[in-house]
Amino acid sequence: MGKGKFTKRFKENRNARGEEARTVRKIVFIVVLLLILILFIGGLAGFYYVKSALQPVEENSDEQIAVEIPIGSTSSTIATILEENGIIKNGLIFRFYIKLNNESEFQAGEYTFSPSMSMDEIIESLKSGKIVLETAHRVTIPEGLSLEQIAEIYANQFSFTSEEFMETVNDEAYIEQLIEEYPLILSEAILNEEIRYPLEGYLFAITYDFYEEDPSIETIVEMMLDHTQTVISQHFEQIEELDMTIHEAITFASIIEKETGHLDQRNEIAGVFYNRLEADMPLQTDPTVLYAHGEHKDRVLYEDLEIESPYNTYYVDGLPVGPISNFAQSSLEAVLNPVESDYYYFLHDKEGNIHFAETLDEHNQNVDEYMN
Repeated sequence: MGKGKFTKRFKENRNARGEEARTVRKIVFIVVLLLILILFIGGLAGFYYVKSALQPVEENSDEQIAVEIPIGSTSSTIATILEENGIIKNGLIFRFYIKLNNESEFQAGEYTFSPSMSMDEIIESLKSGKIVLETAHRVTIPEGLSLEQIAEIYANQFSFTSEEFMETVNDEAYIEQLIEEYPLILSEAILNEEIRYPLEGYLFAITYDFYEEDPSIETIVEMMLDHTQTVISQHFEQIEELDMTIHEAITFASIIEKETGHLDQRNEIAGVFYNRLEADMPLQTDPTVLYAHGEHKDRVLYEDLEIESPYNTYYVDGLPVGPISNFAQSSLEAVLNPVESDYYYFLHDKEGNIHFAETLDEHNQNVDEYMN
């Protein structure tokens, strides 16, 4: 092949390759441009989607939606509940939002939200326990009350009678249902035929807000059990370490509750009772005698001590068969954190002060000095 022909073909090939390269560059440029455009449009769409998901569901809505956040709910559970009830637009976005803002410690309870609420308003309500709906009734249940006394308080507030309340809380089928629903705190122990009322001691003393005019007895009972479970769940490990059942811990706490209203003395009284239990001495606490008799007395007489009842700690060894009242958290904490001492006896003087003694002789001296 001549040199001229070779040069000509080389130039033709080079021009062809150049044209091909330019075509490839054009195609790559177009593809890259399209990818950038797609990413931009996708990012812009994602931005507006997230922005929209963070806005109220319906800004001008006056609707009020009741929502229950169960105890122990995770952020995922709460997000699902809020999305299903139309309070937020997207549960996943809600979860990312609270995580990025390090929001936590949401409160269980019954809330009334509106679709017009912002994300921050919803979060603030969940953190503070703030409930939008106005309270229809506020009922305070003091510590140290029996189930019958609690029934009277509610009967004075709502349309049912105390007898109807007691009938409900003593219905065996309902109690068995509650045992299934609250296995952490309720057990077969409350079905013991010697127990007067299965739920005695289990309805927590606190102020309750009701958002309906006439709640059912079941609603009230389960609201109270929710609070009991919340308090008890904080102390599961301590109760296990003491080799106690929940029923025994609540029973013990009810005795401490009835023995004294002085918070600073409860741990010391608990220590005395532990000393008696370890020494195989009867607890011999007067509030159990009064509960066994089913009536209030200003003073327990010697003849009262003779009643043959599973609640009478002068008659039975160890703890009574069940609680004798509801309890304050401080009484439960006293049971779980008793003061160690060598005391086996104590008495309340006429002014309500408590005097401790190590021996029966010392105790009798205190009786002579402070009670006669």
